[in-house]
Amino acid sequence: MDLKVMCSIVRLVVRVRLLPTPEQAAALEATLHAANRAANLVAALAFRHRCFRNFDLRKHSYDRIKAEFVLAAQAAQHVIKKVCDAYRTLHANLAAGNLGEPGSARRIKVESKPISFRPLAAQPYDDRCLSWQHQARTVSIWTTAGRLKGVAFTGSAEHLALLAACRRGESDLVCRDGMWFLHACVEVADAPTARPDGFLGIDLGIANIATTSTGIRHSGKHLNAVRHRNRELRRRLQAKRTKSARRLLKRRRRKEARFAANVNHRIAKQIVTEAERTGRGIALEDLQGIRERVRLRKPQRVTLHSWSFHQLGSFIGYKAVRAGVAVIHVDPAYTSQQCSHCGHVDKNNRTSQETFVCTSCDFAEHADVNAARNIASRGAAGWAVSHAA
Repeated sequence: MDLKVMCSIVRLVVRVRLLPTPEQAAALEATLHAANRAANLVAALAFRHRCFRNFDLRKHSYDRIKAEFVLAAQAAQHVIKKVCDAYRTLHANLAAGNLGEPGSARRIKVESKPISFRPLAAQPYDDRCLSWQHQARTVSIWTTAGRLKGVAFTGSAEHLALLAACRRGESDLVCRDGMWFLHACVEVADAPTARPDGFLGIDLGIANIATTSTGIRHSGKHLNAVRHRNRELRRRLQAKRTKSARRLLKRRRRKEARFAANVNHRIAKQIVTEAERTGRGIALEDLQGIRERVRLRKPQRVTLHSWSFHQLGSFIGYKAVRAGVAVIHVDPAYTSQQCSHCGHVDKNNRTSQETFVCTSCDFAEHADVNAARNIASRGAAGWAVSHAA
C-alpha cells in the first residue's frame, strides 16, 4: 500500500490532576480570583476603548492591573491575552450568527456589555510561570503568594508519558468542583496517511449513534434512555427548590456529559480501528449548521440539541489522524433517500425510520446502512477528485 507522508502535527490536550496541600490550594484559589478580577477590569477597558488587539490593549491596562492586583509581569500579560482571545471568540460567533441575527434581543444583550469572567475561570501559564519535574511528579507554579514548589500531580500512565515527551506551549490552571487540574498542550507527530483502499461510510443519527457502511450499528438506545432519565431527575429536583435538591443537582452536573463523551470515545475507537484494519478511509457527513436547518416539533428539539454528533466526529477525526487513516467530509443531502444500489432518489424510498425500500429497483436495506453506503460512495468520489494526480 502506498503511503503519503505528511509532515503535520496533532495537537492534543493532556489533563493531569494537582494534589495540593490546603495551604497550596488556598494560594492557587487566591491567584485565580486575582487574575479573573484583573481580567474583568481589562475586559471593561477593552469594551470602553473598543480596543481588542493584544499589543494595543497593554497600553490601557498593563501597568494598572500589575499595581492593583499584585500580578507578576508574565501573569499580567497572560490576563490581557486571555481577554483578547475571549473577544476574538465572541466576535467570531457574532460574525457567524451564532448569537442571533443583528437587532435580535439576544445579540443586543451580548453586544451591550463587556465580557465577564468567573472568579475561578481558568488561567494560562507558560514556562516562565510553571515548570514540571516529571521524575518527582511535581510542578513549581507562580501564585500571588509567591512561587509554590513541590505541588504533586498525577494522571494516567499514557498521559504522563505524553506530557514528559511532547509538551509544548501553555498550560491552563483549572479548578472544578474543588479539584485542581492542569490542562497541558502536547504536540504529537501524526502517522503517515495511507492511501485508502475504499472508504468506510459513517451515518450519524439519534436512534443509532453511528452506522457503518459494513452494517455495524452503534445503538443510541441506552444513551438516550440515560439522557431522558437525567432530564426527568433534573426537572423534579429543580421543582423542589430545596437546599438538598440543589446540592444533588450540583453533584450530578456534567455527569451526563462525561457519560456521553465516554460512549463517543468508545465508538470512535471502534470505527477507526475497523478502518485501519481494512486499509480504508473514513467518510463522514458534514453536519455543520444542522440545528439551524432542521425544523422539528417541540418534543423532538431536546433530543436533537443534546445529540453530540460534533463531538463524535471530532473524536473520529483526531483518532484517525493519529492512526494514519484518511478522513473526508461529504455533503449529506439526500443520503437517506437515495438508493445505494441504483442511485434513485425519492422520499418515498424511506418507508420508516429503519426501513429503506427503493421504489425503482425494489432494493431493501436498513435505512441507516443504506445511507452509510451512500456516504462511502461520496467519500470515494470526493477523494478521487481532491487527490487526482
